[in-house]
Amino acid sequence: MSQAVGADGGGAAARPVRVGLVGYGFAGRDIHAPLLEQAGLDVTRVVTSDAGRREQVAHDLPDARYVSSLEALLLESGEVDVVVLASPTALHAEQAVACLDAGLPLVVDKPIGTTAAQANWVVEHARKVGVRLTVFQNRRWDAEQLTLQRLLAEGRLGRVFRFERRWERWRPQPKDRWRERNLPADGGGLLLDLHSHLVDSAVQLFGPVREVYAELAAHTTVAEDDAFLALGHESGVRSHLGALSLAGAPGPRTRVLGESGSYVVTTFEQEPTPFGDLADPDDDHCGWLVAGESREAVFRAPGEAADFYRAVAAAVTEGAAMPVDPRDSVHVMAVIDAARDSAAERRVVSL
Repeated sequence: MSQAVGADGGGAAARPVRVGLVGYGFAGRDIHAPLLEQAGLDVTRVVTSDAGRREQVAHDLPDARYVSSLEALLLESGEVDVVVLASPTALHAEQAVACLDAGLPLVVDKPIGTTAAQANWVVEHARKVGVRLTVFQNRRWDAEQLTLQRLLAEGRLGRVFRFERRWERWRPQPKDRWRERNLPADGGGLLLDLHSHLVDSAVQLFGPVREVYAELAAHTTVAEDDAFLALGHESGVRSHLGALSLAGAPGPRTRVLGESGSYVVTTFEQEPTPFGDLADPDDDHCGWLVAGESREAVFRAPGEAADFYRAVAAAVTEGAAMPVDPRDSVHVMAVIDAARDSAAERRVVSL
């Protein structure tokens, strides 16, 4: 369970952290709500104006009240301890500022805005009004990310010179939702969606980016459904990051090349892989250390995505640090902005 708030000196039972969840589409219902429950936080308010989603709220969260708008939620700001924005990306920046002005600690689903300028506006506003802000970069708690961090700390790969990560899937018929229907300015496309995770992972592992080269294409959607980024980090490591919706045979999820060997992860969620001989042997392992003919299954590092919300609860109740520094997301968005310029101008862009 999460840390709780509101305990009195007489030993009365403390209540869990109360959450106002804004949006109950895929992100709100299938990602945030389950993780919040797993971490022990209590969703008490859900913002949705859709009748069908209100029925889902009543079924999934019978103790929660739904409200029709963010403004209505902010009028009840005393009934929640933290707000989680799981709304469409194009709404994030203005909604975030409204929550911060109401004095409510805030979690914004990635990305924090559609441009680096929007992201910086939100982060600077949070600093100015003195309200806690973090960004939902839940993929930092993926087993492959945690396990790779441990391997790097142990020096198992030697000097690393290349990091590859792919988010590839076979989806020739796009889903009918705003991410696929909208132009990039309105939050659509894989660059804002999946590369917000991919770039954040690379920066967390290997530090700030100094140059960006990108190739973008739209095969089945109005915004890009095919996005490749080559990043040069200040540390000297190069990252090759790919997101693609038309991969009939997805490539290895993660491949990290070092002077002493490579770390390879071939399986990811439910996507099929043509690399069955390097699939994880069981749930206790994540990926392989490979050096030529030598192969060693790697034990999975502990941790899970719900740890993000456990850290949010500790920040709200104890004043601990928020789990993700929002300034990190400004840098991620600067990389994404540079990727758009690079693809449009067919050149390497320096940050």
